[in-house]
Formats: sequence, structure tokens, C-alpha cells
Amino acid sequence: MSGSDVTQSSTKETSRTRFRDRGRFGQALVTTLVFLAVLWGVQVVNWASGNRLVSWGIHPLDFSHLWGILPAPFIHTGFPHLLANTPAVAVLLFLVALSGQKAVWASTAVTTLVAGIGVFFLGGENTVHVGASILIYGWAVFLAVRGIFTRAISEILLGVVVIVLYAGLFWGILPNQDGVSWQGHLFGGVGGAVAAWGAGRPAIKQREQDKALKAAKST
Repeated sequence: MSGSDVTQSSTKETSRTRFRDRGRFGQALVTTLVFLAVLWGVQVVNWASGNRLVSWGIHPLDFSHLWGILPAPFIHTGFPHLLANTPAVAVLLFLVALSGQKAVWASTAVTTLVAGIGVFFLGGENTVHVGASILIYGWAVFLAVRGIFTRAISEILLGVVVIVLYAGLFWGILPNQDGVSWQGHLFGGVGGAVAAWGAGRPAIKQREQDKALKAAKST
């Protein structure tokens, strides 16, 4: 291993340590700010290129653009589109990130894939779907129903709060607005539910193991 490799490895480890030392609240805040910076950075590039990045979105039933499933949630049609999504992204991602980085990665990846596949096959021909609202609906549903699967009281209560605050999102899954990807919203929500279901069994198993370990130590 060369000296430069050692230095790079040391730098990465230091960065990870600093991130962990921030605590759950600090980590969630950093995660949210970095994600928003990425979204706005992508939009700056999109604007500078004359909105050419929009063509990187999901083109339903066009298998030559199947790869668009992955970048679609990070691309917006313009600054007004991104500005409209920013508040919900900030709040919902922060709440997800409070549960840890695993919850962020799992909910985001599952939502992106499930929503992308759903939109690809049912999004309507000759349309292009982009926008972080795919993730907004995924995170909202993830937070709303996760407690049902994990059986954690705190997560159930958080789910109730999210449902009350974002009940208006329900109308976004209906085909009642021109130019709005209701399919992206609908399948984003489905993706969030799948991610919440996936989080259930591991959480319950971990609590059972913690209880068993605690009982063993007390004997």
C-alpha cells in the first residue's frame, strides 16, 4: 500500500468518525442538507444545459431509456418544480434519517426501483417522468406505515403525525392534474410501503435479541 493510499484511507475514516460523532440529529441534518445540495446542483446543471437532463427521466415502455429509472427522482423540469418539492424533501428525509442511514438508503433505493418500474410500465406513452416527488411519496408512506410492521410505539406515533401533516398528498395519486405524474406519486407510495414492510421483521428480531441478551445478563 502506498503512502497516498494510507492517507486517503485515513481521511475517509476520519470523515466517517466525524459523521458518527454528530449524533443522530446531526447526522440526519447533514444527510438532508447534502441531499438537497445534490438536487439543486443537478438542477443548476440541467438549467445550464437547456433542460436537457429532463430527457434522462423515465420514458414509459421505451426500453432504450430503462436506465432513466435511477436518475429520474433527482431531476426536475425547472427551478419552480424543485422549489415546490424542497420543503417536503427536507422534512420527510430528515425524519427518515433520524432512524439512521440504513433507513435512508433502504427507503430511497426501494422507492426509486418500485416507483420507477411502475411508472415505466404504466406511466403512459410519449411522456417523461422526473422529480423528487417520487421519493416524497415514498418517504411519507414509509414513515406513515412503518410502525405497523415494526410494532414500535414511537414509530406508530410518528406515522400518525405524518398522516395528519401530509394527508393532502393523497390527492396527488389521482389523475386530476395535467402535467403531474400521478403514477410517480402512486408507485412512490407503493415503494415506501414495501420498504416499510422490509424494515419490519429485522426490527422485531433485533428487539427480541436485545430482550434475550438483557434477560441473560440479569440472571
